[in-house]
Amino acid sequence: MAVSDPNAGQRRGARASGAAAGPVLLAYRALGLGDLLCGIPALRALRDAFPQHRLVLAAPTALAPLAALSGAVDEVRDTAPLAVPGAGRADVAVNLHGRGPESHRAVLAAEPRQLLAFACDEVPHDGPRWRRGEHEVHRWCRLLTESGIPADASRLDLPAPPWPAPAGAEGATLIHPGAASAARCWPAARWAAVARAEREAGRRVVVTGSAAERPLAETVARRAGLPAAAVLAGRTDLRALAAAVASAARLFSGDTGIAHLATALGTPSVVLFGPTPPAEWGPPPERRRHVVLHRGGRGDPHADAPDPGLLAITVGDVLAAAA
Repeated sequence: MAVSDPNAGQRRGARASGAAAGPVLLAYRALGLGDLLCGIPALRALRDAFPQHRLVLAAPTALAPLAALSGAVDEVRDTAPLAVPGAGRADVAVNLHGRGPESHRAVLAAEPRQLLAFACDEVPHDGPRWRRGEHEVHRWCRLLTESGIPADASRLDLPAPPWPAPAGAEGATLIHPGAASAARCWPAARWAAVARAEREAGRRVVVTGSAAERPLAETVARRAGLPAAAVLAGRTDLRALAAAVASAARLFSGDTGIAHLATALGTPSVVLFGPTPPAEWGPPPERRRHVVLHRGGRGDPHADAPDPGLLAITVGDVLAAAA
């Protein structure tokens, strides 16, 4: 399945839409929300370097609204992690997913004339070398710069979403208690204490999350004394979530996709890190409106229990950071 950017024609003038629009550049990043947002500077660099190409992003279709908002992507081709992108050859293919070999093989299925990717002996491919511990944004910009394409890692910002924000989100404090793994989930009782403190300070509070995270969000809201209407979890698609973050006064979350939305949209945030250092996935340190809390160390980001470093962060730490 492919999702086209309806603004692509306006963005680049008279260039025709569809398959006849010219050569294809395939950018492979079949990952999640935070991964897409960390890849925006690299996608914009590719857009600038290949203005006559149709830039096709191989990624989950759910991310298409934000890919279009970036101004860099013409089409999203629905692709699961490490899956081969849909039918169609590419003139240029760029692996923004990983260091191979699986992702390299998926990209090469498009039979590109030119491949931009990190070096991989198994494929084989001779490109820039992978560096452990590198920040995710800088990693993909470096891949391009060392391949002869200028890339600016500061180009993270997204314009204000054109979609309406959910009722109650504008000017509110957003609490997002969930994350992709238990290792990155701070306890619900602590999130509830933060939400209660925000409510007692006179701020409107709403709790966000996916449909699967709705029970967690309801627990946080109930313990914080919030009304049922304050739970937006399971009631927002990606458009509505982005609009909620853009219109909110502040965000509290763990190391997960919504934190990257706050960075991209300029919404003040307090982000709690546990098993993964913010030096690899956190907001740029020069962006002072985003505060990261991390007790140091490294753990398993896929563990089935909260990381000890994350548990070392207290409610008082979070409230002090917000102040």
